[in-house]
Amino acid sequence: MAPGPGTDPQDRDGLFLFLSGSIDPGAAGGDYRRPPLIRRFVVIPAFLRIALATVAFLAADALLAADAADEKPKLTARPQGVKTELALTTLDEKTAFERSQSAIGKQVGNFVLLDRQGKPVELSRYRGKPLLVSFIYTACFQVCPTTTRNLQKAVQNTVSVLGADRFNVISIGFNQPFDSPQALKDFSVQYGISLPNWEFLSPSPAILDDLTANFGFSYVATAAGFDHLNQVTMVDAEGQIFRQVYGEKFNASDLAEPLKAMIAGAAIPPETDTLKEIMERVRILCSVYDPVTGRYRTNYSVYFMIAGFLTFTGFTIYLCVHFWKNRRRRVIPSA
Repeated sequence: MAPGPGTDPQDRDGLFLFLSGSIDPGAAGGDYRRPPLIRRFVVIPAFLRIALATVAFLAADALLAADAADEKPKLTARPQGVKTELALTTLDEKTAFERSQSAIGKQVGNFVLLDRQGKPVELSRYRGKPLLVSFIYTACFQVCPTTTRNLQKAVQNTVSVLGADRFNVISIGFNQPFDSPQALKDFSVQYGISLPNWEFLSPSPAILDDLTANFGFSYVATAAGFDHLNQVTMVDAEGQIFRQVYGEKFNASDLAEPLKAMIAGAAIPPETDTLKEIMERVRILCSVYDPVTGRYRTNYSVYFMIAGFLTFTGFTIYLCVHFWKNRRRRVIPSA
């Protein structure tokens, strides 16, 4: 008898169980018999079913993440010092860049901070050698860890050329009071930073605004953390700021070459790139949440959603075509 236009419900149920892995199509000795629809299909390899299940899981997780990102969280004002003008809701790249550049030529103040052992350290102790200064917050989970690792690689490469005794590096935790000496110690251990010329310092909230202004560093508290400049400040042996380096990655021309020139007493050409030129090469902001648009600036779940959708669509087309071909073989009588 020719098959009817519909599909047997047993076929559909069996196909679902088969794809979900609830039954073993190759089991022997049991009472279960694969439905007709399953028998007509080419057996789907186990690895393909696992891949499909993984994609489905990622797609579902991405959808949940996207929904969470679409919900605009309430902004919380979190002044980070005595002054409150930095407690904004968004960070303008142009303004932050101009403020950063305006610090070039300034003398670094003799601020007193705490090292990882909780001992006071005056910044003046670093005079006599070139100094690299970065600002971090230890709770950052996106760009900051990547930037720190890249800076670590650049510093290690520079140390191998110049030696660890020729320059110093300090990372300052600006999320006070949470970036305590212990938090910075844990951060340095987590990322394996143990170079003898690299220290992590914790400022008191009372000096934080003056300290960041001195270095031209901008940051803004957001609902999910901070927007801040990806910036490394280069200070000469006399304690004067002479260059700002931006971005997540650093090459020899960014750090090693200027340091070599300073140590050799050679002239260092000034940085002449505009904000537009710098932004074409690097990402100058570490952004977590954009309160203006209500979305995360970099939401990688979108890529998982696209991959999951394309995979699901392709597999659905494959099933439909295969089902159609098998159905035609049954409908058309053989000669």
